[in-house]
Amino acid sequence: MRRLSLTRLLTAILLTSAIWIGVRASYQVSPAIVGLPQVATRPKPPPAPARWRPLIGEYVSDNETPLIILESDGKLCVLFNRTELVPLRELTANSFEFDASTSRKGERVLFSRDGRERVTRVALGKSLYNRKPLGPEEGANQLKVQPLRPVPILIKEALTAQPPNETGDFLPTDLVELRKLDPTIKLDIRYATTNNLFGTVFYSQARAFMQRPAAEAVVRVNRKLKSLGYGLLVHDGYRPWYVTKVFWDATPDDKKLFVADPSKGSRHNRGCAVDLSLYDLKSGKPVEMVSTYDETTDRAYPNYPGGTSLQRWYRDLLRAAMEAEGFTVYEAEWWHFDYKDWQRYRIGNVRFLQIGLKNP
Repeated sequence: MRRLSLTRLLTAILLTSAIWIGVRASYQVSPAIVGLPQVATRPKPPPAPARWRPLIGEYVSDNETPLIILESDGKLCVLFNRTELVPLRELTANSFEFDASTSRKGERVLFSRDGRERVTRVALGKSLYNRKPLGPEEGANQLKVQPLRPVPILIKEALTAQPPNETGDFLPTDLVELRKLDPTIKLDIRYATTNNLFGTVFYSQARAFMQRPAAEAVVRVNRKLKSLGYGLLVHDGYRPWYVTKVFWDATPDDKKLFVADPSKGSRHNRGCAVDLSLYDLKSGKPVEMVSTYDETTDRAYPNYPGGTSLQRWYRDLLRAAMEAEGFTVYEAEWWHFDYKDWQRYRIGNVRFLQIGLKNP
């Protein structure tokens, strides 16, 4: 299980509190659903105007809480201190002013761009805020972490190590392959490619396994989502323990929030965690969430208030659908869900090829 530092824990509490209900109210989906037709309690928001997309993000000045520029209810807005949401009125491509209905009416908001037309700064009156880099670098679809040691060496070491010894009354392991239960579930198994945090292949096969009850719950979610035009896109399921150890040993201390401590094992190791997103049934393409998968920034929090109304609607739709089938979202990752009975299974270290032999 991943660990939250005190700073990150406070951030998580702040992001999940009611202080930004005004941001959430226009696109919220019910978290207490029984059937997916009831999920979208409000109409699906339209995409934000393309001209605003380069402006959306975080801007910082010294040690102040970042300004968040986001889209909500069809308006570009500024979120101050994660508490005060103020809509803007567009004047030009780079110039806005606060809406006349707000206490800041008439104050200008000016965006600056570099020679490549990338937004680099925003000015509010005499105050300047620099754009805070978030997400992967331009042209990449996956954030990278510089490993503390070469990953191939860490893999060799981890393969000779042993998982922690556990005592107790556990349920028998029954790992099943998601795609064999429902071929319409799509896979994008990043750890079977180099398109992951560490740029290294960890899995010999692009497959996703879970304990049978958890897998069947995922299948039910996928079937319900179809009525709304979406399907599940799975990035990871069961993860052998040795891979968790490599992640931990390779990750710098300031990023260890996003990996599990191998001395305790992870819910992925137990076959009861899944990393997933949504794809559009018509186009077959992934939907756009507020952050990318495996992103190690605040945008990864499941209640991060930034981005666009549509991105947040997709994120909440996924969460509502998963929670209705007994899953809980992880505090720092909108894509990571744990099944309700995860603690009843042992830490596993069997590799994918061996599972294939047991489950032909």
